[in-house]
Amino acid sequence: MKSIFDIVSKRCSKTVTQSYSTSFSTATRLLAPSIRQDIYNIYGFVRFADEIVDSFHDYDKETLFHDFKKQMYDAIENKISLNPILNAFQETVHKYEIPEHLYISFMNSMEKDLHKSNYLTKEEYEQYIYGSADVVGLMCLKVFVKGDQNKYDELKECAMRLGSAFQKINFLRDLKADMEGLERSYFPHLNLQAFDDSNKDEIIIEIEEDFKAGLNGIIHLPLEAKLGIYTAYIYYTKLLNKIKNTPSSEIQERRIRVSNYQKAGLLAKSYVFFRLNLI
Repeated sequence: MKSIFDIVSKRCSKTVTQSYSTSFSTATRLLAPSIRQDIYNIYGFVRFADEIVDSFHDYDKETLFHDFKKQMYDAIENKISLNPILNAFQETVHKYEIPEHLYISFMNSMEKDLHKSNYLTKEEYEQYIYGSADVVGLMCLKVFVKGDQNKYDELKECAMRLGSAFQKINFLRDLKADMEGLERSYFPHLNLQAFDDSNKDEIIIEIEEDFKAGLNGIIHLPLEAKLGIYTAYIYYTKLLNKIKNTPSSEIQERRIRVSNYQKAGLLAKSYVFFRLNLI
């Protein structure tokens, strides 16, 4: 029976989330059960695409990526896939009528990572962030508002700004790995050999503006989604503060992290704020 296969597919998406990101997995567990699985389904899809272009160095990444892309289209058209991650994702796409341009934009940005190493203009930079982060936030927003188009339109800009903030922090955190391991630089006109505190501070100001808009959206999210997304926001705020207080020379040498002990404290803080209706 297909119902059994669908259950297996969803379990696979949940396992991918738990295996690849403890922080995102924790935030997702704080979502209401009615929407939690669909966020696992979206994460599983975006994680697999990202892993192809970032991790599978000993394989033909271009062939793997284009095969995955074709399977994605087939899964959505046929409403089934023998790839369990795509089978789970297509169910969420149809359930919430996620627009095609969102997941196409995501795949376009991932495809750039196969060949493009430097983003020389602000336009290129913003286009990449839109496809790699903003649209993921919008796919999740479709789930959070449960198909309410008016609510989606109201929160769309805030969701995009929050996605942008998360991605830019990831870029700063992974500066060393992107340059040395993948030979990529996402920030336009940034000479990493001359990267200094003024460069870092300029990027941080940009992120803080995105966060302000993102927090306004979190405040107006449906109750089912608020605690989980606020927890992710608190985590990334803490990570940004650590980056802010770390010399630029050190950021180029190591990956900045939030310890498990600190994560537990942030989780407790988020829960208290939620229970006291402070968000």
